[in-house]
Amino acid sequence: MVHKGELLMKLIAIDLDGTLLSSRIKISKENRDALLNAQKEHHIMICSGRAPEDIQAVLADSDLQLDLAGSNGTAVYSNGELLSRISIVPEAAKDAAQLLDSKNVPYKIYTSEGIYVLTDWAERTIAAVDAWDGRDSLPENEYKRITEQPKADEVIKHLSHIDELLDKKDLSIQKFFILTLDPAVKNTLLPKLEEIKGIAPTSSGPSNLEIMNPDGHKGKALEIMAAHLGIPMEDTVAIGDNFNDVPMLEAAGLSIAMGNADPDVKKMCDKETLSNNDHGVAYALEHFLQD
Repeated sequence: MVHKGELLMKLIAIDLDGTLLSSRIKISKENRDALLNAQKEHHIMICSGRAPEDIQAVLADSDLQLDLAGSNGTAVYSNGELLSRISIVPEAAKDAAQLLDSKNVPYKIYTSEGIYVLTDWAERTIAAVDAWDGRDSLPENEYKRITEQPKADEVIKHLSHIDELLDKKDLSIQKFFILTLDPAVKNTLLPKLEEIKGIAPTSSGPSNLEIMNPDGHKGKALEIMAAHLGIPMEDTVAIGDNFNDVPMLEAAGLSIAMGNADPDVKKMCDKETLSNNDHGVAYALEHFLQD
């Protein structure tokens, strides 16, 4: 990590969930106003685990236009133009899917052609939730949301087997999203995934695992955007809250942890701002970018 202190920065990478978005999955007026003001002097990009299409929809709801890196930084866009796509090689994707299928674990696959959801997602999630010791702590509305089979649309597509994707020559796989509500399941899966050559696991929250190409992460996305804009890495800022944000926090000239960030993430950052429900992004932009 490069420690530059409170210098004027030119490229700011901001995570979405747990960072720019409140727990109600909204961009507050305070955060939106701060982004618009910061854009007058800085270049801002969103760097999220969400699919690019999902990020664009979130920004459109707040009438914001920003560059972005989706699927944990594996697909980078500037002004709508694809700058980089880092994919999981087919052999590694198949090995990962076979492991997850053998454990009956629910997962989604983020690709260059949308998000593919297992046709038996509902059955797998119901089985996973019902076997979890923490089932009674899950509100019924949350249980229904998690276990409901996602409907197919322009972005969401249904998948019976990984071979259906591997047979598509023009399709690339960016990320697996794996639902792991039970910490025991997560702890069992993680070392097995780490043994698979060609993938790197991470997590964006306590109830999931995510896997990408080892070269595909938010830190790489920040480097790609900085190079595209001609901005030195020491003149970059990253704001995040979870472990999938660590690569960009380590790569940035100034790293800022959210007040609600994981304690281990806070320890490795230069600064700490307020929580996502207290407009922490706005506070960071207003207090940590001065000369």
